[in-house]
Amino acid sequence: MTLQAKLDAFKADFKAGKPPYNAPAEIHPVMERATAELIASAAAGKALKVGDKAPLFTLKDPDGNLVSSADLLAKGPLVLTFYRGVWCPYCNMELQALQAFLPTLQEVGANLVAISPQIAANSRKSVRTNGLEFPILSDTHNDVAQAFGLRFALPDYLVELYKNLRNDLPTFNDDPSWTLPMPARYVIGQDGVIRYAEVNPDYTQRPEPEAMLDALRG
Repeated sequence: MTLQAKLDAFKADFKAGKPPYNAPAEIHPVMERATAELIASAAAGKALKVGDKAPLFTLKDPDGNLVSSADLLAKGPLVLTFYRGVWCPYCNMELQALQAFLPTLQEVGANLVAISPQIAANSRKSVRTNGLEFPILSDTHNDVAQAFGLRFALPDYLVELYKNLRNDLPTFNDDPSWTLPMPARYVIGQDGVIRYAEVNPDYTQRPEPEAMLDALRG
């Protein structure tokens, strides 16, 4: 089953309120409204694209070690995936798919890192829960996401919904701003130029890992 097929199946069960989700029906139109408004804002069109120079960054991994994009690029191409957090099932399924694809990335000499605004403890939980062999780097305040053009602020009505669902992003991220990155995946060449870019304001849609192979082999 493809990654998107798994995401679609989860979405259908979630909207149907099937156990163990049991989500109240009234939340779905609110979430769909927020996604539609983000799409209509054309924010994704302002994100970095193929051919752009990727900004350099240094972030901490879940154990507090500094990880430099320059150091990773010195070893080979770099794959970045922007990860909303451990609370997002769609993001977790994407990480699992990337983990399954990791041997292929290693065969072409690429490194893979996820970038998330969540605190280190939540990243450690993500690594354990999803069985990851690649790091989730802490992007405090979504600063790197902003450099890539991905950061956006949740509308007030979605903030209220998240609060009612006890999805407390300020606690998850140690940041009161209620901002997130749009889900995105990039391949950056050793020259620092973006070879592949997939940005989607609809968090339920994710590209297949295989979609970046041509960029990695090119």
